[in-house]
Amino acid sequence: MMLKALFLTMLTLALVKSQDTEETITYTQCTDGYEWDPVRQQCKDIDECDIVPDACKGGMKCVNHYGGYLCLPKTAQIIVNNEQPQQETPAAEGAGAAANAAATSSTGTGGVAATGVAASGVVPGGGFVASAAAEVQTGRNNFVTRRNPADPQRIPINPSHRIQCATGYEQSEHNVCQDIDECTAGTHNCRADQVCINLRGSFACQCPPGYQKRGEQCVDIDECRTSSYLCQYQCVNEPGKFSCMCPQGYQVVRGRTCQDINECETTNECREDEMCWNYHGGFRCYPRNPCQDPYVLTSENRCVCPVSNAMCREIPQSIVYKYMSIRSDRSVPSDIFQIQATTIYANTINTFRIKSGNENGEFYLRQTSPVSAMLVLVKSLSGPREYIVDLEMVTVNSIGTFRTSSVLRLTIIVGPFSF
Repeated sequence: MMLKALFLTMLTLALVKSQDTEETITYTQCTDGYEWDPVRQQCKDIDECDIVPDACKGGMKCVNHYGGYLCLPKTAQIIVNNEQPQQETPAAEGAGAAANAAATSSTGTGGVAATGVAASGVVPGGGFVASAAAEVQTGRNNFVTRRNPADPQRIPINPSHRIQCATGYEQSEHNVCQDIDECTAGTHNCRADQVCINLRGSFACQCPPGYQKRGEQCVDIDECRTSSYLCQYQCVNEPGKFSCMCPQGYQVVRGRTCQDINECETTNECREDEMCWNYHGGFRCYPRNPCQDPYVLTSENRCVCPVSNAMCREIPQSIVYKYMSIRSDRSVPSDIFQIQATTIYANTINTFRIKSGNENGEFYLRQTSPVSAMLVLVKSLSGPREYIVDLEMVTVNSIGTFRTSSVLRLTIIVGPFSF
């Protein structure tokens, strides 16, 4: 009887000692997907959907769960353990809410285990993706320990206890392992031409934007050789970037496009007796009074030969001066200018022709009505170049006793570029 009593006493002491040791076990070093919670004194799940930028690609939604996260179609639903669908919740809350809904626990003096079941993501086609939850145990005095299958190390809760942290982590003043920011501390080994990126427990060396890694060096990307359409005129490669340039007479707009500078509205070298005419890529100065004897100026750009002058009987009655600008290498055929009679006489017939300036056949005059005609560009022109084309309208009466003509002297300036 005495031996039996002694054996029972020793067995009871061993069980009590085992329980006391178990009750004070906790974790201060967590595995991937978990981090230490100094307030709750246990490993807690990391919400990767909240901290990882653009965690899921291709329009997928991110669903957090214990130890990781899922990338599911946006139409997928979160299923709790009874397989009843519920409304979609934010990724950081969905898996946690499902796990809490499935978890049950009880307390007692002897220590009763309660297991939480993690949420499962529904995958189209009937498949399920699931993860195991942590196991929670409650012992005497309501002291809680947390056993996670992914947490292999456990140490007692003791602020003065020195803990062993993994590489890349260090002990904090709260006696927990925290990540070492090697980039801020300057303990990384990145090259001077690289950028240090801090990671959990480590760091990475990356090339800055506009550079690519070749071997161990960061080499500038030439973003000019990648495409011939980066700039409208000229691409200039720069360290880590590129810039666009425009020729003289143009300015860069929206970073890549060339726009003509209107020198006539800014600065020009025209005299007071000259008028400034802007064209694509430059400007020219023309006399304000273009009339030559025997013509006299009657209005802006209009010269008339007086009827009283005998010299006016065999030359056009009037000459109107007009100016226009077109871009180089314009597509053809193309309507570029319309001429129209300003005075209409009864019982008369109007005909139109190109009187001069079309020796190489670049233009064609198409009559569009009894009083108008359209000048058509039929050959592509390259600039910079100036063309002076005389367009004549001849008016005769029906019996042929009256004849007069008017000339529109059109100056066409072809710019040096196609923009």
